[in-house]
Amino acid sequence: MSHNTWLHRIAEVGVTPLVRTAIRPNHITIGRLVTGLGAAVLFALGTREAELWASGIFLISMLLDRADGILARKQGTMSRAGHVFDLIADAVCTTIVFIGIGVGLNESWLGDVSYLLGAAAGTAIAFSFWMSARLESVAGTQALGLSSAGGFDPDDAMLAVPFACAFGFSMYLLVAAAFIAPLFALILLYLRWKILRRLA
Repeated sequence: MSHNTWLHRIAEVGVTPLVRTAIRPNHITIGRLVTGLGAAVLFALGTREAELWASGIFLISMLLDRADGILARKQGTMSRAGHVFDLIADAVCTTIVFIGIGVGLNESWLGDVSYLLGAAAGTAIAFSFWMSARLESVAGTQALGLSSAGGFDPDDAMLAVPFACAFGFSMYLLVAAAFIAPLFALILLYLRWKILRRLA
């Protein structure tokens, strides 16, 4: 994935002053976790006001997700452990946010199905992020044949979450994600099999 998307550029503005401080990338990753979990809790409340706050906080969480890597590169503090921590934080935040959206929509016409949809979407998206990272580590950053365009990367598709929810389309987002995300995860599994077979 690119390191020059719009989200990266915005995050870099806030990160640059931190380069010569005691703040380290893992501190920012912890902030990513805290804001992601906070957004999930607010989504789960199911009120319109909480949904608006959750959308803003999750957008901040996404910026922090870019910021930790930027700081690591600028400070020269990149490490395998930090990268793994970042991946875990991404998976946890993604999964729990969709579960939170599902819980918050329990009073909608979806009823208890919203729990299942939230778990399916969150788990599948988190799995897809993890699988993408695994494929890139094995076959390089262009393993998936996905590239950035117009300042956006494929993983910037998660921007749909805060914006869709902020404009009141959380139910449609959840239903779409619950069907599309597992399909994409299956495609990644197929690509993994194909790439490993070629490398063998």
